[in-house]
Order: sequence, then C-alpha cells, then structure tokens
Amino acid sequence: MLNGQIKNLAIVYTVKDLVRTHRFYSETLGLAFEVTDFEGGYLQARLPGDIELVFFAGDAPRGETPQVVFGLSKGGIDAMVASLAAAGVELVTPVTEAPGGWSVTFKDPEGHLLGLYQDGALPR
Repeated sequence: MLNGQIKNLAIVYTVKDLVRTHRFYSETLGLAFEVTDFEGGYLQARLPGDIELVFFAGDAPRGETPQVVFGLSKGGIDAMVASLAAAGVELVTPVTEAPGGWSVTFKDPEGHLLGLYQDGALPR
C-alpha cells in the first residue's frame, strides 16, 4: 500500500515549551532549524537522510508523543486512508489540514500512533 510512496520520515513531538525545546536541540545538540515559528506554534529541523524533527506547542498525554509520520511522495492520502480503514486499521483522526498540507493519524496493532503527511500541492 505504501510501497514507493514514502519520501521522508518525520518524528513529531508535542512539547509544552517551544523556546526551551529550541534551546536544547539547537544549543545543546547543535541542530539547525529550518522553521522557527514560535508564534505559529512549531519548530522544524531537517536531519540527514531526509528525516525531520517537528515540534508543536501543546499538551499531550505521555505515550502519545513522539509520533512517527511518513511523508507521501505522490499524494493520494484519501485513498491511503480508505485502504487503511478497509484493512481494519484504527483511525485516530480523519484527514485533517496540517501546516502546508494534509495529515491523518492511525494506530499500529500495538496501539502506537503513526501518521501520514501529504504536501498540499499534491492531489488528494
């Protein structure tokens, strides 16, 4: 189903304090952030191998963050979600607008949260 569709991997955290998070990851770990939007409520750092760390401001119960999100290369998120549902996968959220595109959250068989993200320029 996702063969040939995954273009990158993002690890998405929900954090209480973006400034503290930014300071730790940039000053202590030495990561460079592509997007630092404290007012918009998120940070984004790109790592080698097309892996991203994304931090959203908010409050999430333990165990729900971080979340692994697979980036789709060709779009078609709605068809992917229909396939997941048909396979009996538990959908946590419907396809929802996300910064620059669309996302959906679902669970693996052990209850871990996973997600798909599609750039808004790609066909749904």
